[in-house]
Amino acid sequence: MAVPAQKTTLVEYLAWENAQDARHEFWRGEVFAMVGARRVHGLVSGNMFAALKLHLKGSPCRAFIEGMKVQVADDALFYPDVFVTCDAQDLQTEMIFRHPKLVVEVLSDSTQAYDRGLKFATYRRLDSLQEYLLIDPDNRSVEVFRRNERGNFELVDQSGHAELVLDSVGLRLAMAEVFDGVEAG
Repeated sequence: MAVPAQKTTLVEYLAWENAQDARHEFWRGEVFAMVGARRVHGLVSGNMFAALKLHLKGSPCRAFIEGMKVQVADDALFYPDVFVTCDAQDLQTEMIFRHPKLVVEVLSDSTQAYDRGLKFATYRRLDSLQEYLLIDPDNRSVEVFRRNERGNFELVDQSGHAELVLDSVGLRLAMAEVFDGVEAG
C-alpha cells in the first residue's frame, strides 16, 4: 500500500498505519517511515526495557518497548524506543498511549537530529512527561532532560558516570547495564 497523501488526518493515518508491516510516525499531517535499527540500538533498547520492567514490578507503572504508539495531541504520533506510563487509561489501551512519564530514545546518526529536535520539542507538550532520556551507544553519551519545578526541561548529562539516575521512576542503574553487550568504542 502506498504512503498516504502528503497531508493526512490522524484518523486517516491510523487506518493506513494499522495495515502496514513497517512503522511510520505522524507529525502535522505528514508521515515519516521509521529506519531499521542496528544491533547496538536493539541491545541498548532491550537493556533499558528489561531494567525498567524489573524495577517497576509491583508498581502501578509499566514499561513498553518499540512498536507502541504515543500520541501527542492531534498532530503527532511517535514510536519511542522505550517508555514508561503510570496512567490508568494508558494501562488499558491496546494501541495508543497518551501519558508517558519517561521516554527513552536510543540515538543513531540518522535519527539524532530528529530525536533531539522536533521529537523532543513535541514530547515536551505532554504534561505527564517528567524525563526524556537520550542514549548514544556509539559515543556512550547519556543525557537526561528532566522537568524542573518551573515545568522546564533541564539537561542532566550523565555521560561518564558510573550509574544512570532516573528520578521519574526512582531507578539507579549501572552504566554497565545500560551498555551491556555493546563493545566500547
